[in-house]
Amino acid sequence: MPTGPTKVDAHITGTVWKIEVKRGDAVTEGQVCVILESMKMEMPVEAPAAGTVDQILVKEGQAVSEGDTLLTLATPATRV
Repeated sequence: MPTGPTKVDAHITGTVWKIEVKRGDAVTEGQVCVILESMKMEMPVEAPAAGTVDQILVKEGQAVSEGDTLLTLATPATRV
């Protein structure tokens, strides 16, 4: 059973084009949380699980690398 927040990571290297959620928002599994721009293409980053946005670790316009954590979610298993 997971013991920490669920991480939402960048799946490509690019720039944070738009953050679609804010801290405290409830999100569903598969919901778009962040849109990255890479090579003039917009790439959505989806929530891997349902939960509540706990922390947003990036800003719009920020460069990110593949694997960087963009935000964290408190999921029912991590809310204790």
